[in-house]
This record gives sequence, C-alpha cells and structure tokens, in this order.
Amino acid sequence: MSVLMELPREKLGRMGASALSDIELLQAVIGSGGKNNDFKQIAKNLNTVINKSGADRLTYEDVRSIKGIGDAKATIVFAALEFWRRKFTKHAAPMIDSPEKAAEQLQEIRNKKQEYFVLLTLDGARRLINNRIVTIGTLMSSLVHPREVFAFAIEDRAASIIIAHNHPSGILDISEQDREVTRRIRQAGDLIGIRLDDHIIIAGDEFVSAY
Repeated sequence: MSVLMELPREKLGRMGASALSDIELLQAVIGSGGKNNDFKQIAKNLNTVINKSGADRLTYEDVRSIKGIGDAKATIVFAALEFWRRKFTKHAAPMIDSPEKAAEQLQEIRNKKQEYFVLLTLDGARRLINNRIVTIGTLMSSLVHPREVFAFAIEDRAASIIIAHNHPSGILDISEQDREVTRRIRQAGDLIGIRLDDHIIIAGDEFVSAY
C-alpha cells in the first residue's frame, strides 16, 4: 500500500504516534466504520464533540450519541480516554478515598456557629470535582432535600458524592435526624445512579462517619 493510502494504524506503526494528526489518532482508536458510516467522518464528529465538551468532562453518553459509534466502540473510546486521564494527566484535585481525606476538605466549617451542609462531588476515580455549601441552617439544625444535593451532583457529572455537616454544639453524637438524612440521600442516589460514599459529621478538630 502506498504512503498516501496507508491507514492511521499502519502510519502509527511506521512513523510513531506523534506523526498522526488528532483526527488520525481518533481513526486509529475507532478502527473502522460500518455500513453507510465512514470512519473518517466518525472521527471528525468525535473530535468535534470532544472539543465542545472538553476531554475532562466528556461522558460515555456523549461518545455513544455519535452516529456510527455503537456500544462496543464507545466503550473502547471512552475507556482509552479515561485511562489516559487517570494515568497521564497531572491532577490538581485530591483523591477522596477515606473519611480522613474527606474531613480535610471541611476545615472551613469545623468551628462555624451555624450548621453548614456540604457536598463533595467526586469523579469515577474518587477525585474531588467540587466542594459546595448546600444549605446553612440555624444553631441546631440544617434542612436539606435530596433534590438540592443531586442538582449539584448532576451538574458536576459526579460518579459519587460525600455529604457532610458540622455540629456547632461540638458534640459528635450521631442523631436520628443525621441517620435519616443519610438514608434519604443514599436512596435517592441509588435511584439516580450517583453513589453516596459517606456522610461526615465534623465538630472542631474531630469528625465521625454517619454512613
């Protein structure tokens, strides 16, 4: 086959990945098209979607929505992208994989005189996406509804969440109200498909998991 006619995968093998354009790299990942689906056009459409959404916020559904990309190809494309994001991107965002690391993100509310209800949204690798104050309550309690929590979680495209609040009294006892909030948020998350990883209660320098 002439150089002019060689496919991206063959060009990569002969010249290395750096010799391929962005579109050619996507063609190499896609591999081939199907009936009435030109893999070159599929690669162009995929590149457009990636540029629009941003590689850091691209979802499986974004990839799957492209004409000519079925479940199998979408899985390959998105898995390759996610592996690259996890292994080769320098992450400024911390990984929140323990109650201790979650508590580190709650320093601003530990000595507040009112009750603050906080939401930590996490990606699939449990890296922090956002740290949000959902509600600010009275001295004794803060009212929170699952819709307020998951509106933010959906906006952040979170894979899982951690909820947290402070006890202005300084007492870390887990109340029945705390357990009820945990139950309601967990059940709502199960329905939506966004997992509740933990519920942290913090007071001063101490914290406890109510999950």
